[in-house]
Amino acid sequence: MLSGNRFRYIVCASALVLSIVLSTVPSTVLVAQVRPESEAVPGTPALSESEAVPVAVVRTGIEILRERNFKCLEGLRVGLVTNPSGVDRNLRSTVDILHSAPNVNLVALFAPEHGIRGDIYAGGKVESGRDESTGLPVFSLYGATRQPTNDMLKGVDVIVYDIQDVGSRSYTFISTLGLVMRSCAEAGIPVIVLDRPNPLGGIKTEGPLVEDGFHSFVGQYKIPYLYGLTVGELAGLINEEGLNCGQDGRQQHLKCSLSVIPMEGWQRSMLYADTGLPWVPPSPNIPYPENAVCYPSAGICGELSNYLNIGIGYTLPFGTFAEEWIDADALKARLDSYGIPGIAWRTIHYKPISGRLNGKMVHGVQYFYTDFLKADVTLTQFYVMQAVYELYGKNPFWQQDIVYAMFDKVCGSSTIRETFRRTMKVSDIRQFWTKDVEAFRRLASKYYLYL
Repeated sequence: MLSGNRFRYIVCASALVLSIVLSTVPSTVLVAQVRPESEAVPGTPALSESEAVPVAVVRTGIEILRERNFKCLEGLRVGLVTNPSGVDRNLRSTVDILHSAPNVNLVALFAPEHGIRGDIYAGGKVESGRDESTGLPVFSLYGATRQPTNDMLKGVDVIVYDIQDVGSRSYTFISTLGLVMRSCAEAGIPVIVLDRPNPLGGIKTEGPLVEDGFHSFVGQYKIPYLYGLTVGELAGLINEEGLNCGQDGRQQHLKCSLSVIPMEGWQRSMLYADTGLPWVPPSPNIPYPENAVCYPSAGICGELSNYLNIGIGYTLPFGTFAEEWIDADALKARLDSYGIPGIAWRTIHYKPISGRLNGKMVHGVQYFYTDFLKADVTLTQFYVMQAVYELYGKNPFWQQDIVYAMFDKVCGSSTIRETFRRTMKVSDIRQFWTKDVEAFRRLASKYYLYL
């Protein structure tokens, strides 16, 4: 087995050196953007003028691959796993880039959740067929199977993966990547990952590892809920460390031939707004990069159906906590009283335009991260649940109309639910929630491709 340092060198030594150089010199800076506090976005910090973050020129893996004239794909029949988020900085699709390249033989497309062109809504079955634009066959990885079959891989010499990650374990695209890597390991087909930024940066790590018995398509790997790696780094970690479970949840170590085309100019401290890249929604409820920050702050709570509206069905997906019966001022006051580091709350009143509360006025809070690194992002939703319990006595873990299986899968354990429901206090789950973070950071650092 290769060590992390060995992996890092083999994958892309020359590009890594260039990335490190670019990430440490001011020539990448084009303009300093200031976001006034009055215009702060949910999930992101408000910046003063003295704290302005320069917008860097980050170049993604597809742009580096094109600059190299696709040399690593020449003479090979290429399969591509992507969705609408796979674009260059001019919003040209990776599908179209590879399909039109004279020295690339793109022969098949593989569709994750929401489909190649993003026309399937959340949870909807993706059908195999043909891509109307290119005429290429499309094989569904979110239908009858979520792992490529031998028949799907016939006539394919190499698989390329290019999807914008959101940085949270429960988002299904990284699970698709792992299952593709397992199938390719069995078939002897190499995998090339075109790297993209983690929109949460490369520092934030939160949440416990997935426990045995709780691996699923929303918890494929034994990693924290926030893992602080780019998708290329994550691919290296799971490939080398044997963390990649199969569709049946088994964790047999199958290692594929993996290469990563790294970005240039990306640094671990960058949130997506710092990259200078356009954002294309990887799925319908992540329309902006701020929603990727909000997703781990509210998405776990969102698995408790009929409990709290988290902005889904409104214009602020994962950005609010509200219901018809909530007193917004009282909820804000209770949350303010906790003195939670790095977060600010405001009252909000709105009518969802779809879903369970369509057309009904709801009341609650919207949140903002005033210091993203200090904030306990994934525990935000648990503080809200604590406050709602203290104010209204509503314990979602005793409600008969709520199913808990998905909540446990997303948490990677039943311990959080079983512990939290007894007192509804964040202090009772904090130790379990944070117990694996430092050990994982040490392990993950071996696979860093960027400073």
